[in-house]
Amino acid sequence: MIKWLVGIVIVLVVLVGGGGVVVMASPLGEKIRGGFNQEPQATEVRMEAAELGDLTRTVSAPGSIEPITMVNISSQVSAKIIALPFREGEVVKKDDVVIRLDPQDLLARMDSAEASMKSEQARLSGAEANLINARLNYERFEQLYETKDVTKSDLDAAEAQYLSAQSNKQVIEHGIEMAQASIEQVKKDLENTTIMSPIDGVITTLSAEVGETVIVGTTNNPGSVIMEIADLSEMIVKAQVDETNIAPVEEGQEVRVFINAYSDREYSGKVQKVALKRQVASDGTGVFETEILLRLDEGERLYSGLTASVEIAVESFYDVVKAPSQAVLDRRVEELPDEVKKDNPYVDTKKAYCRVVYRLIDGKSVVTPVDVGPSDLTHSVILAGLEAGEKVVSGPYRVLVDLKHGTRLREEGADDEEDAEGEADETNDGAGEQTPGDNAGEDEPGEDEPGDDETPADDSAEEDSDAMATTGGEAP
Repeated sequence: MIKWLVGIVIVLVVLVGGGGVVVMASPLGEKIRGGFNQEPQATEVRMEAAELGDLTRTVSAPGSIEPITMVNISSQVSAKIIALPFREGEVVKKDDVVIRLDPQDLLARMDSAEASMKSEQARLSGAEANLINARLNYERFEQLYETKDVTKSDLDAAEAQYLSAQSNKQVIEHGIEMAQASIEQVKKDLENTTIMSPIDGVITTLSAEVGETVIVGTTNNPGSVIMEIADLSEMIVKAQVDETNIAPVEEGQEVRVFINAYSDREYSGKVQKVALKRQVASDGTGVFETEILLRLDEGERLYSGLTASVEIAVESFYDVVKAPSQAVLDRRVEELPDEVKKDNPYVDTKKAYCRVVYRLIDGKSVVTPVDVGPSDLTHSVILAGLEAGEKVVSGPYRVLVDLKHGTRLREEGADDEEDAEGEADETNDGAGEQTPGDNAGEDEPGEDEPGDDETPADDSAEEDSDAMATTGGEAP
């Protein structure tokens, strides 16, 4: 019984040990053995060389497109619209009739004003006659008073009548002037029933229709505007520049304009006016309205009210070393290696952070402090610490965020070429030579592989197993 159990244990040890040797000798085993000794895998990064070139510092701001000349047409009289010769979107010339109003009420007022003036003129004739009579009566009383034929009170009464007649005549004369002024006002109102365009342009808005009664327009009453006429040949961008960026913006600076409706085109312009008073935007930020005159092609027309964004060129640099702005990072001074901080003119140990870029040397990242100048939307000027042509890590951003000095890196595409060359070499080697193990899986006729022979231990194990099955699990 004991010998039988010892035999079973020996067989199991041989089987397990042989299987382990086979596994470890296989490609899977090689991967397992290599996994214990393999170094951390290098992180793939994107590299970009610092270059010598020009850089323009810009200030960005949102804005909207508006005509440089736009007029609101309102009525100066209250009347009904009887004709609108032009519709919205049509082109009009200066002095073209764009609105006709009903003049009937004004004509009635004209008749009334003329009748009032005639009445005043008739009263003036009677007043002049009364004045002459009062003057003659006053002169007679003066002569009679000299001969003592009338008293002083009679002379004073005659003088009072004379002065009253003079005053009455003057009142009637002023009444005639008022009547004449009323006639002139009505004439002017009658002229205002025909409204003409003050400029060459396009009707951009039409707020009323024929048959509606318009009211007298006022500055604070937008409802009185009948139409808007704009000269679309000259357009401006009203940009809202943030107060933190307004200092370098000046009149005459060149501007790049991007209109959202025309994403495939870039427009140019020039700063025409910078507001002197701060305004508050809808989000509560302080802004300064900046007007930018657009340059348009001959005959080109833009819609009024389009949204846009502008880039104002406030400063230019020429023949400078520049690197991708994403590659320039802030790192804590205390986290930099001592060999980098020591005697480095671009590391201020009194400050918490410094600006750095990462270079790739011998497969590892090397932190490099730099002196950084102005930036545009994509690149930053490197004043010192980096030479043109030196490559820096420019992405991806998720790697740059936590990148440290000494991290194993590899440039995108570099390993792919090396792997392709290695695979080609292995293919050539395998085609020219065969190892003894290459034919291990092929059997020749009449020959057995060494592994196919059964050992005496295997035979005895099989016999013991059969005997246990026969006797119900007991050894003979």
